[in-house]
Amino acid sequence: MPLVTSTEMFKKVYGKCAVGAFNVNNMEIIQGIVDAAKEEQAPLILQVSAGARKYAKHIYLMKLVEAAVEDSGLSICLHLDHGEDFEICKSCVDGGFTSVMIDGSKLPFAENIALTKKVVEYAHAKGVVVEAELGRLAGVEDDIKVSAADSSYTDPDQAVEFVQKTGCDSLAIAIGTSHGAYKFKGEAKLDFARLEKIAGLLPGYPLVLHGASTVLPEFVAKCNQYGGEIKGAQGVPEEMLRKAGTMGVCKINIDTDLRLAMTATIREHFTLNPADFDPRQYLKPAREAIKNMVKHKISNVLNCSNLI
Repeated sequence: MPLVTSTEMFKKVYGKCAVGAFNVNNMEIIQGIVDAAKEEQAPLILQVSAGARKYAKHIYLMKLVEAAVEDSGLSICLHLDHGEDFEICKSCVDGGFTSVMIDGSKLPFAENIALTKKVVEYAHAKGVVVEAELGRLAGVEDDIKVSAADSSYTDPDQAVEFVQKTGCDSLAIAIGTSHGAYKFKGEAKLDFARLEKIAGLLPGYPLVLHGASTVLPEFVAKCNQYGGEIKGAQGVPEEMLRKAGTMGVCKINIDTDLRLAMTATIREHFTLNPADFDPRQYLKPAREAIKNMVKHKISNVLNCSNLI
């Protein structure tokens, strides 16, 4: 079974729930995510950041994902997360990805449109779909660093113009989420009125939420218990993500929670087994922790179990 685009996934979930887009870096992370999706019979997007692609190498990630498709029988979409320029998007399109994101959100509006349109024209000619971004999320993810002062919410009217002029297949919007583990000071707030307006102006059009990890307390606590220093971390409450999935958000990105699950489990293992030097002994429970966390996301947050 070949890799697929996200088009049919988004049609199936629109207005009901959202597909999980999980960032991958190595074999164990891919295995944990895919095993969870298979057990939950859920649609799945595996996404690769530029940093992960540089770390693991494009060809290794491609072969791992191809193995996941063959092993699981799932229809998987392989997506480039936060492509910063035309060249990396082109490379991923040519290299077998079925979806790419061009992130021109740091550019002036007209330049973002021009760059996105260029990527769309190239990708569509190859049968690849394109996600773009309008508005800027605060926070840190790999090489993306945006201060609170430089962040901005998505303007609904601009969103309509942007989609019409670029032809992008989905749009990442900024309504209050942020990248990384330190998301909010005080109570978390998402601008659902803004989301409702954007969805109303773009009926049936798939919207995307980045920076949507919930920063699960159990993993933060475990990291801190076993030698970490992750204080004050706060993510997006799960009920807010469930609500967004019924309002036109078709894709919800999850990365930080994967990192926390893996890191917390490995820290615990070495604290309890300080003499261990066999990678299989600490990567196996880490893989299982990722699987269980992703199953929770799919069934209780994304609500997309049993959709395939």
